[in-house]
Amino acid sequence: MLINIQETRICKCLLARRCFRSDQGFIMFPCPDPPVEKLMKGYNRYLRPNFNEGPVEIGMSLDIASIDAISEINMDYTATIFLRQRWRDSRLVFPGNGNESVSVDGRLVSLLWIPDTFIPDSKRSFLHDVTVENRLIRIFSNGTVLYALRITATIACNMDLTKYPMDRQVCTLQLESWGYNLQDVVFYWTRGNDSVKGLDTLRLAQYSIESYYTSVSEAVYETGNYPKLVLHFALRRNVLFFILETYVPSTLLVVLSWVSFWISQSSVPARTCIGVTTVLTMTTLMMGARTSLPNANCFIKAIDVYLGICFTFIFGALLEYACAHFCTMQHQTLEELQRDLLRDFKESNGNGSIPMSRSVQPNQSVEIASCADEDEDGGRTCRPEAKSPDVAAHETGLKVRGSGGCMDGRCTSSVRRASHKVARVFSVENPHNIDRHSRAVFPMAFLFVNVLYWLYYLFI
Repeated sequence: MLINIQETRICKCLLARRCFRSDQGFIMFPCPDPPVEKLMKGYNRYLRPNFNEGPVEIGMSLDIASIDAISEINMDYTATIFLRQRWRDSRLVFPGNGNESVSVDGRLVSLLWIPDTFIPDSKRSFLHDVTVENRLIRIFSNGTVLYALRITATIACNMDLTKYPMDRQVCTLQLESWGYNLQDVVFYWTRGNDSVKGLDTLRLAQYSIESYYTSVSEAVYETGNYPKLVLHFALRRNVLFFILETYVPSTLLVVLSWVSFWISQSSVPARTCIGVTTVLTMTTLMMGARTSLPNANCFIKAIDVYLGICFTFIFGALLEYACAHFCTMQHQTLEELQRDLLRDFKESNGNGSIPMSRSVQPNQSVEIASCADEDEDGGRTCRPEAKSPDVAAHETGLKVRGSGGCMDGRCTSSVRRASHKVARVFSVENPHNIDRHSRAVFPMAFLFVNVLYWLYYLFI
């Protein structure tokens, strides 16, 4: 019975923190009140430290746990961070050597004054609460308070996508005071750029972190000037994925469109199939490349420029065949027309007579063609000469009844030469040369445009 009573006293002593254990056993004597209970007596959490004495200096530090997503469509990123804030509250001083601290439950945050820090560019944010709210409050003997919490926030980031996917984005994480202006609180980074941890070891899917730095500034609003801390970090996009996903397929489609230059122009289905297929495939590729980008006309992105160049060359190859085929058909039509003209001429003048198309009026001069000797082409040159009606009729009758004049077989060469001149004006002399020239012009032009493109977007 006595033993049970003593054990009960020992348990009560441990729970009430009124005893200590030594080598001889438990020593029973009144223990001092817990430090927190003493510190909370007369503490007013609605008044900031150094009230009416000067601003409170609040040091900040960050640990970037992860950057989960970076969205070009919404122009934001989602990050999980550990935010640590330090300030000194003289009302929380308790006896100690300066390094002694007391860690209290995070739920006691409602009993203390804490800064009203917020993220101005945050779209959504929440405090992790598994298994309890992820807060830490540690009070040092000299009155310094350490307040840490773990939050996940979706933060806006203004992006310039004109060089996408060879772009470099600079995003920021800003910390400001909501209600206390510069006369009440002052923010500073505890260790400058070393106040931010975790970015050096962070691995992202499409980006790599080039550099980061911190800055101290102030936010100016209508209600006053407020302290602000800014973390700047630069993100460089990894272009290898886009080269394999977009640039290489589009380039191969352009090369595929050039295959039609080596196919005979008479193979209409084959060349048409290659041209239409490459155009439709390129259109599908262009639509797929835009699905992960904002639907805005304010950005003419680098990938859009390249896809537009490839589409132009593919469509140009299709138009080249249309032009070559048209010239071939036109050339054949003119040759048939020339043969028909010569055949009709021979049939109408086979007897060596010239059909008179109009009668000669009285007192009207008539031009009679006089044929000279044979020229170098084997034909005769006929020049009109003005004659009186009687003389013209007489000479014409003689020529008609004679040997046929200039309308014999040798004079047909003049008609042939005239038809050749007309054919050269309205047609290509050899339509197959269009394909031959295209085999060299298209690859050289595409190579030249590619050199200009990559030089501009990579080095300018």
